[in-house]
Order: sequence, then structure tokens, then C-alpha cells
Amino acid sequence: MTLRFASLGSGSRGNAVLVESNSTLLMVDCGLTVRAVEKRLQALGRDPNDVEALLVTHEHSDHIKGVPPFVSRYGTSVWMTHGTAATSAAERITNANVFNCDQMFKIGTFEVQPFPVPHDARDPVQFVFQADGRKLGILTDTGHITPHITQCLANCDALALECNHDIDTLKKSVYPERLKARIASSLGHLNNGQAAELLDAVGHKDLQWVMALHLSGQNNSFDLVNEALAKKLAQPTQFLHVATQDKPSEWIEIE
Repeated sequence: MTLRFASLGSGSRGNAVLVESNSTLLMVDCGLTVRAVEKRLQALGRDPNDVEALLVTHEHSDHIKGVPPFVSRYGTSVWMTHGTAATSAAERITNANVFNCDQMFKIGTFEVQPFPVPHDARDPVQFVFQADGRKLGILTDTGHITPHITQCLANCDALALECNHDIDTLKKSVYPERLKARIASSLGHLNNGQAAELLDAVGHKDLQWVMALHLSGQNNSFDLVNEALAKKLAQPTQFLHVATQDKPSEWIEIE
């Protein structure tokens, strides 16, 4: 095994991503119930006790609500920024380690590089994971792409990118105007077009996989994401996977 990853579920009702290399299994966010995490880990051939650490991107409930009960049951160590740790959502989290958003750290076989993102949270980050000469970049819950984000995600072998909404579908949706404005704002969520523009900026011939994350159930679809991103993956060795809310993906292996 070199480096592989999987989504346990992704969307507005809860998010969690697994990242594994050799003997180290990490979970990024836990916005699902403990029962759902247990069942989906089992489906992927893993056990909750195998999770060495749980990394939290920010304090919104669809990313953090499952962290306290999971940690209480399994004693997993947690990593989060100082700002996230200071929020009320993190009050019940034990075994917490805090880091600065530009501070690289190591967990098991992984080098973990967090980077700040523009989102309406206290101190939100995303991550690049490196092990065995391979790099995976994860980017969700950001309102726009900054030069620093582009720099951090350059030269990754795989990317897990937010494709929250199709902008035209959002405009026509039944959502209240205030909610539409929040989602589409520079501190909200990435739309399909923004994700495609990021791929233009960081894509390269050796990029193997792109996983689309955090799709809105009302304002996006598999077909719209595929239309926006698939054409950016022109090499026969490049693949797109669209994560869903209610079931885990398969393991995606980075060669």
C-alpha cells in the first residue's frame, strides 16, 4: 500500500474522509453519527480503533458534530486549529492537539500540511497529506480560491475538491435569498465552475484522481459535476469520482 483515500459520506448532512498509508489511518472531519461511521468503516474493511487521529477542518456541525461521541467511545486523538478549539462546538472534545494553520506536523507515516481557507468559520483549514512520495490535497468549505490555496494544491497526485453547487441551479432554487447569498459568497462554498478553474490552475499530466465532495442535494448533480470537471481530466490515466452523502466510496488508490 502507498496512499489511498475514501469518502465515508459527503454533503450538507455530514462529512468524513479517510486517508491511509501503510500503518497509519486518519479521518478528516466527522460530521456523521458514530453508528454510520462504524458501519461505513466496516464496509471498507476497517475498524474505528484503526483510526490513529481525527483531523477537524472547522467547527460547522456537518464536520464536527460526530467528533465528541466518536472520541469518547474510541479515545482517538484529535487535531484542530487554535481557533476551532476555542469554539463552543469543540468544548466536549478530549484528546485535542492544536496547531497553527501554516504548521506542518507528522502523524504516523504522514506529513500533514494544513492551509487556511476563506470560509465563514473561526479558523478553518484544509490539508495536504504526503506519504511514500505521494500527495493528496483536500479542499472543501471555501468560498473562493486564493493564490495560497493554488500553491498548496500544486503537484498533488490526487485531489478531493468541493463542488458544492451549480451557480445557475442555486439562483433558481427555492432557498431563501439570504441563504443563496451566503452559499455563493466569498466565504461560502465552491461552485462547479470554481472547482474547474482550480483544476485548470493545478492540473498536470501526472494527476491521477479527482474526487468531488460536498455536493448540494438540491443545487447540484452528478451530471453537472461530471460536465464541469471531466473535460479537465484529459489523460487516460486520470479519473473522476463523485462522492455521495449516504454511502461510502470505494478506496481510491494513488499509484
